[in-house]
Order: sequence, then structure tokens, then C-alpha cells
Amino acid sequence: MSAMREAMFHSSSFLRQSIPADEASSYAIVVLNQKLPRFTPLLWEHAKLRLCADGGANRIYDELPLFFPHDDALLVRNRYKPDVIKGDMDSIRPDVLHFYLSLGTKVIDESHDQDTTDLDKCILYIRDSTLNQESCRLQILATGALGGRFDHEAGNLNVLYRYPDTRIVLLSDDCLIQLLPKTHRHEIQIQPSLQGPHCGLIPIGAPSSKTTTTGLQWDLNDTEMRFGGLISTSNKVKGEKITVESDSDLLWTISIKKQEDSTTP
Repeated sequence: MSAMREAMFHSSSFLRQSIPADEASSYAIVVLNQKLPRFTPLLWEHAKLRLCADGGANRIYDELPLFFPHDDALLVRNRYKPDVIKGDMDSIRPDVLHFYLSLGTKVIDESHDQDTTDLDKCILYIRDSTLNQESCRLQILATGALGGRFDHEAGNLNVLYRYPDTRIVLLSDDCLIQLLPKTHRHEIQIQPSLQGPHCGLIPIGAPSSKTTTTGLQWDLNDTEMRFGGLISTSNKVKGEKITVESDSDLLWTISIKKQEDSTTP
């Protein structure tokens, strides 16, 4: 593998209570129709653009007030208002739709498009947003992207491959997943108090004939990976930096620690 590839740097600093100034408001959040991760309020507070994918609006309406049991639910719902609700609109409840319309949320009904997922539709909105252009390409955090029906999960994983030039992170309460494009070598900054140790590198879509890593308990050295053979699951991070270089696009996944003091802003 060529040592001349440009490095791509990855950080999950969005999970921290205090985000470095140069990384603040550098991402958009998309809420999907699965249980909200416990750190959703934190991500929401720091996002530059906030979207709900169809039934994700039900989750914001129903579940966000539960993070603030001592606050009035209506005040919480007013405080956490999505900028946009977009999708084929077959899951959002009428009462939730009317509530957010009354608050001025932009609603985009794309029920005519049954060939793309609701996450696809939201990704395209963010990519075309003037905020994205001003911010030199926002990272996109998708909560509720994992769990529930496997075909939905597979559709969300496919979105990573459809937009390899957009930094998209799929999040659940337990882990995150992102694409490491083969066009770059990758340096991944680990937040040890928030992430790990369990991690994996998975070659979905095409086998990898050569993958090399540093910083893992079981590093790869020009290792072949493919389904039906070896894939790097249940690996562990050893330090605060991981490097990955491969001749194939890989999915990187790492566990997220259940730390109570990082659940709310």
C-alpha cells in the first residue's frame, strides 16, 4: 500500500461535554426512528443543523422530555425543536407533525420518492444546505441508526457507501460506525474515558487483500479480510490513536461507554 495517501483524521470529540472551539458546531444531527441514545441532548445542543427523519420526530417529542424529568415537558419540546423534518412521512404521528409545524419547523414531504431511505433524504438536504457550504462540509451524526429491524440497519450502512466523501457517523447507545474510505490512510483519535475498548474493522461490500493497523491489541499487518474468512471483530484499542490503511473501504466501529456523567449537556 502506498505511503503517499493523504491522511484523514477522525475524532469523536462530539461525545465530550466540552467541545474544542475549532470543532464546535461542525456537525449536523439526524434523528432516526429508534430509541434515542442517552447522549442525544448533548449532540443536539452543539449541532449546527438538526433534522428528524420522518418518525424520528416522534422520538424527539416523546423521549427527549424523559432526559429532563424535573422540567416541564412542553418547555423541553419547545427547546429541542428540529429545524427540518424530512422523509416519506409514513411514520410521524399527526399530533407531532402539527406541533412542530406550529413552532416553525420546516417539513419536507418526499413520499413520492420510495427509492431512497429517510436517512438518504436527510443526507442530501444537509449536503445541499448553505450551512454546509459555509462550514466547509458538516460532519453528519445519525442517532438511532442501529438497532431494530436489520433491513433498516443495512439500509443505513449502505448510506455510508453511497456518500463516501461525506463524513457520516451512525450512532446507537452502545457503539458508533463510520466508513474509512480506501482513498486515504486514517488516524483515529480515541476518547478513552468515553469509548472502547472493543472495536472492529469490517470489509463490507468488497474483500480487503491488505489492511495494516497500529494501536490495536491485535494489529493487522497487510492482512487479508473477507466475509467467509477473517474479519477483525472483538478487537480492542490499546491507546489514544489508531491508524488504518487498506486497499478496500472498511467500516470502523467502536463501543461507547455507559458513563452517566456524559448523558446530558
